[in-house]
Amino acid sequence: MASEETPTMAPPTAPTTTTPAAEPVRSTAPRTWALRLVTVGIVLAAMNLRPAVTSLGALLEEVRDGLGMSGSVAGVLTSVPPLCFALFGSMAPRLAKRFGPAAVVCFGMAAIAAGLALRPFTGNTVAFLAATALALMGIAVANILMPVVVKRWFPDRVGSMTGLYSMALAAGTSTAAAITVPVTDAMGGNWKTGLAVWSVLAAAAVLPWLPLVRDKGDRQDAGQTAPAVESVPAENDGSGLRIARSRTAWALACFFGLQATAAYITMGWMAQIFRDAGVSASTAGVLLAVCMVMGVPLGFVIPRVAARLPSQGPMVIFLGACGLAGYAGLYFAPASGAWIWAVLLGISNCSFPLALTMIGMRARTGAGVVKLSGFAQSTGYLISIPGPLLVGVLYQHSGGWGVPIALMAALMVPQMVVGIIAGRNRTVEDEAAAAA
Repeated sequence: MASEETPTMAPPTAPTTTTPAAEPVRSTAPRTWALRLVTVGIVLAAMNLRPAVTSLGALLEEVRDGLGMSGSVAGVLTSVPPLCFALFGSMAPRLAKRFGPAAVVCFGMAAIAAGLALRPFTGNTVAFLAATALALMGIAVANILMPVVVKRWFPDRVGSMTGLYSMALAAGTSTAAAITVPVTDAMGGNWKTGLAVWSVLAAAAVLPWLPLVRDKGDRQDAGQTAPAVESVPAENDGSGLRIARSRTAWALACFFGLQATAAYITMGWMAQIFRDAGVSASTAGVLLAVCMVMGVPLGFVIPRVAARLPSQGPMVIFLGACGLAGYAGLYFAPASGAWIWAVLLGISNCSFPLALTMIGMRARTGAGVVKLSGFAQSTGYLISIPGPLLVGVLYQHSGGWGVPIALMAALMVPQMVVGIIAGRNRTVEDEAAAAA
């Protein structure tokens, strides 16, 4: 990954008789402003990919009381995000091929804004779930296409841009967790208003993508390698890649699914764990925010470090060890060491930017990244669906958090195993060529 900070594009050569001198000028200027727009769009989009979940987690008790939910139904609610990500995320590659990644991301931001604005005022659990699903549909397609957008527009800075994206995602996640309760209190204590306010941020995220919606180059490159990436033989360009035959793809999908399980259990239930341990609602929200905010610095650092390592296995082990320590703390002393456990679990949740970075590294071509991102994230989110639901059921029927926390810790072990396999220095295209 020596090219991470040094562009690989060859120096310009003198124009030949068959290449008009004005051609580079015509293609360079639009790319400059487009890169700036895409950068702003990536940051704003990333900031909107988790508030729909963490704002709900901070007010879960109020929402349960307001809609008359049981613990099991609340568990279903916390399982809706990965379910929607799996179902709708699988559509993203096909939509991107037809309309272009920028257009699909723009639609996704609009869907998030609409869903977040509608869901607090639906009046019943079914309609609340439907509006939540609309917002999560927008999040799902953006989740899948962020690595594609990064690979397409910033082929020589995958680690840096993934880090920027991950940092913005963590900032949005932690901000929603931290200020949802105070904002709700400041606006009269109505949980409906406290949830609806996040639709404003999503609406703002639509704007940078609008000028790029009709970008023909974006649409043409949706399944292709970006111009600055070294060309590869046609038989290994990723266009005919059978991704499900790749061991690395399956390992990465399992790693993504297990880290997503941990993340959505944390976002959906961690504040409630602290509240049940005697921590106030506002402090529990801040603790959740502390957990999420660890992704701001680490979400930027981890992809840059990972992009320079031949294998990401040691990083997987370190993050998993932090998770095990955090769960042990929640089990034995949830209130007295709350701040320490929040920090440790926040570090562990940085497996998400690591997984995104590995998606970009385990495929050589743009088409390979599209297929690997769609497969790993969609399959991974399917794997993660039972986790939050099972935690809710265990919590209700066991009468406490001991058994659910033990389950969370147990899942960390296979996460580390498949993460080590996914972190090996190889690409899905090479595996496909070897298997042919």
